Amino acid sequence: MQRRIARTLALGGTAVLLAAGLASGATRATTFTLSARLTAGQEFPKQVVKVPGARGAFSGMLTKHGSGAKLTFKLTFSHLSAPAFAAHIHLGKPGVAGNVIVPLCAPCKSGAHGTKTVSGAIARAIEAGKTYVNVHTVKNPAGEIRGQVKATA
Repeated sequence: MQRRIARTLALGGTAVLLAAGLASGATRATTFTLSARLTAGQEFPKQVVKVPGARGAFSGMLTKHGSGAKLTFKLTFSHLSAPAFAAHIHLGKPGVAGNVIVPLCAPCKSGAHGTKTVSGAIARAIEAGKTYVNVHTVKNPAGEIRGQVKATA
């Protein structure tokens, strides 16, 4: 009888430890490094004013936790046709224009940085490579430079 009780207690303790381990794993944060090389040639539709020397870089971290995520970023650019009035992360594959899902800055200066809270759906789109960064100017209001966001674990 005592062996049965000891065995039941041991199995119960193991189950509690297993459940606690699974629960803590469910809340563990997952972090991705983000990057994008922005060029005029990736812009879609093509710019109104051609700016072959315009370029930029987007870098950041995406930390998924629970049902949302935290995005920290830095955006640099140079040789634009005019000052950048806005920059965003858009939903879209290469060669496709998409909706804004994360505003980054407005107006923007090279070196812009910040932290944004995003939904789980947006985090999954970023992680899956389905987003791009776009920098907008008065001369190219639809976008002057663009780069697809890459996420690496």
